[in-house]
Parts: sequence; C-alpha cells; structure tokens
Amino acid sequence: MRLLVCLSLAGCLSACVLTPKLDSPALPVPSHFPLQEGAAMNSGASLAAAALGWRTMFGDLRLQRLIDLALQNNRDLRLATLNVEAARAMSQIQIAGRFPSVSADASATRERAAGVSGQGSENRQVTQQVGVNVGINAFELDLFGRVRALSDAALARYFASENGREAARIILVSAVAETYFAQQLAREQCQLAERTLADWRVSLELARLMKTSMQSSELDVAQAENQVALAEADLQARQRTLAKAGNALQLIVGSELPNDLPSALPLERQPVIARLPAELRADVLLTRPDVRQAEQHLIASNANIGAARAAFFPRISLTASFGYASSSIGDLFDPSRQVWRFVPQVTQPLFQAGQLRAELDLAKVRKSEAIALYERTLQTAFREVADALAGTETFDRQIEAQLRAVKTAERRLGLSNLRYQAGLDGRLELLDAQRLLYAARQALLELRRDDIVNTVALYKSLGGGLQERKEALTLNVNACPDCTSPQ
Repeated sequence: MRLLVCLSLAGCLSACVLTPKLDSPALPVPSHFPLQEGAAMNSGASLAAAALGWRTMFGDLRLQRLIDLALQNNRDLRLATLNVEAARAMSQIQIAGRFPSVSADASATRERAAGVSGQGSENRQVTQQVGVNVGINAFELDLFGRVRALSDAALARYFASENGREAARIILVSAVAETYFAQQLAREQCQLAERTLADWRVSLELARLMKTSMQSSELDVAQAENQVALAEADLQARQRTLAKAGNALQLIVGSELPNDLPSALPLERQPVIARLPAELRADVLLTRPDVRQAEQHLIASNANIGAARAAFFPRISLTASFGYASSSIGDLFDPSRQVWRFVPQVTQPLFQAGQLRAELDLAKVRKSEAIALYERTLQTAFREVADALAGTETFDRQIEAQLRAVKTAERRLGLSNLRYQAGLDGRLELLDAQRLLYAARQALLELRRDDIVNTVALYKSLGGGLQERKEALTLNVNACPDCTSPQ
C-alpha cells in the first residue's frame, strides 16, 4: 500500500507539461491616453481611481445609502456572487481529481442456499462472509498533465468569475449613481417647470387686467394662455419623467426605498470629485476587473490546449484495495485473513475518427477567441476612458458658456418686460424672452447632470468603486504600472 501511494505521488510530480507557454498579448491600444489640458485634480493630487472608494467619490449621504442598499439587495450582483460560488465548487472538484480518492467499506453477507448432498438428500447450509477494505478506485496517474491542465483551467475560470463579480460591483455602483443623478435632474427640472408655470400664470393675469383696462388686445391674452397651456403640458411630462426615474432607482437598488433617507443635494452642490488623472498610461487598464476576467478566460483556454494534447497519450489508472475477509467477525483481523487487489490499467487511443485532433483544433480556436475577446475588452476600456477624458476637457467650458447664456436671457427678459409695460414692444417679444430663459435654465440643469455622469463614467472606466474606505489615497498611477491586482 505504501508503494502504491509513492507511485501515485511520483506520477503527479513527474507529469509532463503539454500546456503551451502563454505570452500576454501586446496592448492593442496606444501607450497613453489623449492628453487633456487643464484636467488636473481640484485638490492638486493625482488619485488612482481603483484606490478611491465610492464613499470618497460620492459625498452625498443619500446616494451613499442607496449604494449600500443596492450592494445588499441587487439581484444581478447576487447572481454574480452565486456564479462565483459555483465556479469555486467546480474548481475544487477538478483539483480533487489530481489526488487519489481513498474510501473504506465494510460488508457482511449471510446466505442460505439450497443444495443436494452426495446421498441425494436435501442440504440447507447457512454461510456468512464479513469484510473490511480500504481502497483507491481508478486513480489516474497524470504523467502527461491532462488532469493538471483541467484543474488549472477550472481554477482560472473561478478567478474569472471573481473578477466578473468585482466588475459587476463597479457597474452597480456607477449605475446607482447615474440613476440617482437622473432622478435628481428630473426633480430639479420639475421644480423649475413649477416655478416657471407660476410666473407665467401671473403674467397671464396681468395680460387679462391690461385687456380689461384697454391697454392690450385679445391677441396678447391668447398668446399668454397658449404659453401657460404649454407650460402645464411640460410640467406633466416632467412629473412623468420623475416618476419613471424613481421606479428605475428602486429597481436597481433591489428593494423599496426607505423613508428615512437623507435629503438629496441639488446638482449644483453635489460633492463629487470632479477630476481624475488625465495623463495616464494605457496599462492602467490592466487593473480593471473586466480586463482581468478576460485574461483569466485566456489562461483557461490555454490550459485546455494542454488537456487536449495529453489526450493523445496513454492514460494510466490504478485501482487497488487492501483489507480483511473472513467467515466470522471474531477472526476478521487475523493476519491470515488479509486480502488485496491491485489493478493497473493503461488506455491508449488507437482510432477515434479524428475526434482527438478536432478537440485539439477546437481548443486552439477557443484560445484565439479568448485572445480576441481580451484585446476587444482592452480596446473598449481605452475608448471609455478616452471619451470620459474628452468630457472633462469640454464640460466645464460648456457649463460656463451656458451660465452666461442664462444670465443674458435673464437680462433680456427684464428688458423685454420693461419695454412691454412701457408699450414699446408687443407681448410676442416678452413671451419669446420667457421661453428662451426657461429653455436655457433647463439646458443648464442637463449639463450639470451630464458633467457629473461623465465623471462617474471616468471613475468606472478606470476601475474605481471597489474600496469603501473614506480616506483618499494619493497614488500616482504612472509610478506603478505593475499594480494590476484590484483591491
């Protein structure tokens, strides 16, 4: 028995390695992201997004509470976690195949059989047999690395599922933030529509009073009524958008929103870190969980090639047992009752009608697919970061210009109102000025939301959102190109 165990261990240790060496594909993207002028951090520090916890990134207490609830209740994240558990179990099953499976069994048989004696009389004799055995059943000596390759592939798939769960967490945190800011935009636009409608109703009453005093015509009243009706319709649309945004937020959170949530902050006062590093090396993308997930799938595909190659060679398996057998329990463990069984088996494929070759070709194709998926994931990640960096360059200037447009529209409305009351201009000019100011204010709210969402997109695309610590770590990502393990 000791010799059998030694042979098994020797077989595992001396296994040939038929898995090809895996060289990491070159980055299919430029080495640096496009430079963006003036994209330094507000705090003057360079922060690595992966080291910046979402509690630090999003300072709104209401949003923090919603993210906490989503991480606990979101069904997509729960499914991702269950996939990790399933992949872990599969990996453990494959790894267990690399070691002998030892089992013990005990049996007892008592039998009475009918028979005929030599004198022709019937003979009924009762016999019994008891036994105890310890054995190994069909353990494969992995001389050519087939079992090891399969376990390596299963382990890589488990790591891929782990990274997939982390990617799902990042996506969930970002999705909650984007949905929350969409709801806040709808709420503020609805409030703006309500205030504007109230102002325009006052203007309508003024037009009716002026018509009563013969200072304006019925046309002015009709124009004011039309504007109020349009504002009422717009308000209903804004309220519908707000209700849908609330439904979307509840869905992504995964539970009913509690009533004790902190008050929401307006978009203009959102404490979101507005800048992340701009001059980044492209290899910072290697820290993204989805990129690491694609890399693990590539490792698994490469290991499957080793298993397919090993299938061409003989497969050696051992079945052995050692124990005791006796007709009575009393002398079961007498040395003379020892029994053993040793059954080595060698299986060599001779004719498979091309099946083994096809399986090897399929494994190679799967590896090529994994390489293409890995490269495409990197290219997608590069584009996401580049697009977000482009937004950091333009949104500030666009918001500044829109603020000037709002102030100009406010000044025009004031002047138009004075000229209308003085009888220098008709009401049409005043209505046009009112509509222009309303549209400019709505556009400003949308720009502020888009600016925040762009920052969230940059944060997500750089692999942020995993850590929850409240302090910001000042790290220079250019100084740590080999830091590829997500926290």
